[in-house]
Amino acid sequence: MSHAVFHVVGVEIGGTKLQCALGTSDGAILSKERVRVEPGWTAREIYEWVENAVSRFFQGGQLGTSRPEIRAIGVGFGGPVDSSTGTVLVSHQIAGWENRPLKLMLQERFSVPVTVENDANAAGWAEFQLGAGKGTRNFLYMNIGSGIGGAIIIQGDLYNGQGLGAGEIGHTWVPDWTADEPGKTQKLELLCSGWSIEKRIRAWSDLLPDSPLWNLCGGKAERLTAPILAEAARQGDQRACREIESVAETLGLALANVATLLHPEVIALGGGVSLMGDVLIDPLRKAFERHLFTPFKGRTVIVPCQLEEDVVIVGALLLAGKSAQIQEPF
Repeated sequence: MSHAVFHVVGVEIGGTKLQCALGTSDGAILSKERVRVEPGWTAREIYEWVENAVSRFFQGGQLGTSRPEIRAIGVGFGGPVDSSTGTVLVSHQIAGWENRPLKLMLQERFSVPVTVENDANAAGWAEFQLGAGKGTRNFLYMNIGSGIGGAIIIQGDLYNGQGLGAGEIGHTWVPDWTADEPGKTQKLELLCSGWSIEKRIRAWSDLLPDSPLWNLCGGKAERLTAPILAEAARQGDQRACREIESVAETLGLALANVATLLHPEVIALGGGVSLMGDVLIDPLRKAFERHLFTPFKGRTVIVPCQLEEDVVIVGALLLAGKSAQIQEPF
């Protein structure tokens, strides 16, 4: 049975960017505002921007029409949240968000139902509904960017544990190949996120002159980035290849553990590190298959995400639409 499509507002609150969009309950963006988070911005300043942007959509100015009837607001927040109450638990990038009742604040201001989710959950829901997970029932999303986050869909529903989130694959523990002592472990995020990879490779003080790595960074390791590492590997640089192999092996192991527990049909990879492409994803798939529970081999595919920069905001729109369909008007 299909549901009528109606207007909703989606909000993305990240550590580096803010987005607010007027859209429809099926995830279509009609109008959008975006701003970069400036250094030193506080939680209060970010909330004020969000409140003002949402107000403009409620007033209808962006579309040049009369006020649209907006039935719900969805928020994808860059940090852990209590989704049952819509309370932000913490932001690891912006001070002042601790225990802020974001859902209540927006509901009191705009008098419509509000859904607040972690941004990875919002993105995962968007990919499940409209992207790489469309048509599946059990789906896993992993974002490999400045950090590593995840979202789990089980039997068509976003799985959120006890309401404080789930799918935190970046905070699972894996062997630390960078450690001197054998048997040491580390959090996946602290080894395989974009920030961690770049911190590690920028400390390489012994680049081989005239190697692809050397040439691509002008001999200055502090200029190295994940995209440069990937390009060097494509050009056959052995050091770059070894680094990516280690990252791929570790990511593949972590994903195999999750898949052994949940057995999803599809795992979708998003975030800047995943844009390395086949040079990362091919060895990651091989590592995944090696570590996966034997009866499950060949039954889970790993693919790139299909939705791009708007994935969180689209997820926020979809979650707003979902909540409006099951809630009474606030």
